[in-house]
Amino acid sequence: MGKMKTRNLVLGLVSLVMAGSLTACDDGRAGAEGVAKQLASSLAALDVGSLAVAGKDASAANDELNAVFEGLGAKPSVQSGDVKLDGETATFPLSYSWNIGSAKWEYSSEATLKKSGDKWAVQWNPQLLAPELSDGQTLSVKTVPAQRGQILGAGDAPIVEDRPVFRVGIDKTKLAADQADASARAMAALLGLDVEDYAKQVAASGPQAFVEGIVLRAYTPEITEAKITAIPGGASILDSMALAPTRTFARALLGSVGQASAEQIEKSNGALRAGDTTGTGGLQQKYDSLLRGKDGVEVVAKQAAKSEGETPATKVFFSSLPVPGTTLKTTLDLKLQQLAEETLAGVGPASAIVALKPSTGAVLAAASGPGSNGYNTAMLGQYAPGSTFKIVDSLALFRDGATPDSKVECTPTLTVDGRTFKNSEGYPESSLGSVTLRDAFAHSCNTAFINARDTVSQDQLESAAMALGVAVEAPKLGADAFLGSVPGAAEGTEHAASMIGQGKVLFSPLSAAIMAASVGNGAPVSPQLVLNPEAQNSSPTATPTESGSAPSSSSSGAPSPSASAPPASPPSTKPITKEEAAALSDMMRAVVTSGHAGFLAQVPGAPVGAKTGTAEFGNDDPPKTHAWIVAVHGDLAVAVFVEDGGLGATTSGPLLKSFLTAAG
Repeated sequence: MGKMKTRNLVLGLVSLVMAGSLTACDDGRAGAEGVAKQLASSLAALDVGSLAVAGKDASAANDELNAVFEGLGAKPSVQSGDVKLDGETATFPLSYSWNIGSAKWEYSSEATLKKSGDKWAVQWNPQLLAPELSDGQTLSVKTVPAQRGQILGAGDAPIVEDRPVFRVGIDKTKLAADQADASARAMAALLGLDVEDYAKQVAASGPQAFVEGIVLRAYTPEITEAKITAIPGGASILDSMALAPTRTFARALLGSVGQASAEQIEKSNGALRAGDTTGTGGLQQKYDSLLRGKDGVEVVAKQAAKSEGETPATKVFFSSLPVPGTTLKTTLDLKLQQLAEETLAGVGPASAIVALKPSTGAVLAAASGPGSNGYNTAMLGQYAPGSTFKIVDSLALFRDGATPDSKVECTPTLTVDGRTFKNSEGYPESSLGSVTLRDAFAHSCNTAFINARDTVSQDQLESAAMALGVAVEAPKLGADAFLGSVPGAAEGTEHAASMIGQGKVLFSPLSAAIMAASVGNGAPVSPQLVLNPEAQNSSPTATPTESGSAPSSSSSGAPSPSASAPPASPPSTKPITKEEAAALSDMMRAVVTSGHAGFLAQVPGAPVGAKTGTAEFGNDDPPKTHAWIVAVHGDLAVAVFVEDGGLGATTSGPLLKSFLTAAG
């Protein structure tokens, strides 16, 4: 009996404790916290349609939410804080975090829940979305553009800087809706745009839009201010834009600046928005994130106008200051770059002039002619270097014991494994037979150098090229470039072709200039274009194509395959010495004093040393040829290239003479 009473007493106490616990826990906290977290996640998804909302229909609340935030073009991260209970009311903070452009906007608002029966409902009001937000207000973003960084040349001379421009297009606020299509078509015809495309752009834009058609540095005889404004809605807005001195100045190298395309915006992972300015091609694209800086932003609340014609009131909710872009410093000499472009102005095929300073490796000019159609032939082109490669051959021969006075055999023709090689048209008979290496070099005897193929192996050619700074990394360049490709192994006719700069040997005009500069410097030259160390560190360095992996077509002007580190240097590779460079300089001078570049003797100033080159390509009969010439003139090394140019001496030679004479 006593045991039964004790058992009943214990059970009763347990029941009382459990009842007390249930009462204590059933204050609604768990439910309120659950609704708080659900509200936070729904706000982050911009969808509160499934929530219980008090004071407003849930779908109406959802419409208001999206109307308020639509102009921000993003979704927030939202977290709910500690819930405080006061009877049938629960309050808690909501922490918002937005990524607006490059800025982060963070704030907190207060949310309230009301309990009805056993359920909690959100008390809807605008302040739930942002503090001090009023009924009818919507948020939008205004960009405060950052000053784009300049690109400077040698001596910090501005190359790309803000210059005045005229933005020409249709201002839809200045014409009736039914006139828009006719005006768009008239403007497109005036500006030389695709009429249908521009008409679609105008039709798709809002009634307050200015639809830009073209940006002009200055009016032209064809496009005048009077002709623009004669079109209903036609407008010309004075503005500024980061531009080079002329429309074509180093364009392939520098790139251009303009409004971001849809493709660029998509690839930017949120860094670019519609209307942003960005770089396209060249250094402007490579260093865009540095040059662009960081735009400032303003988040403003706009109240709908109460009467027609009234300007909507605005209030700034958040602002961040723009951060100016970094100035990019380069070695480009504005005078020499402009001179190089003027020298190539009348050349029809793809062409290039590259000028380096041998003592420092500074790239002074890298011009691609009009025939390159905007492609950076100067730095990215891949072409057989022809007889300019005999500089490499000669260094390899020196390392095998030869000197400029060594005798070599120059025959009219030479057959290797069934393929016949010959000298260029007009080769002098007086330089046939047993001649000095200097004479064979000066007149560019193909057979003499091919005859040396058993003396100079293919890997020795590769080693000699690398000793001259070709087909090796250029860690200080700071720009995309093809730096040459010389296979380390080749047999038979391919090795023979390599001896005259054909086969699979490929150079860019830049690598040809590096080769000449290394002779002038008496040591390998590593080119440098971009001077900012911080810019260099932010972008991959230029590297050569892996040895032997470049395309076999000597006419290829395509960019190199994915740049990769070169293979380990052959054991015999050592930098060119001053003594070797002096011997090469002696032979390059002979090209001018006794060879077929005698026209360069008239260039004033320091004596010029040169080497011409003609490289066959394609399947035409007779074949087309690349025309090359490289030269050293004091502390200036230059390479001139014309893709379909005939002979190097007769095509590229006069261009080089004109450039060196004007360069002074």
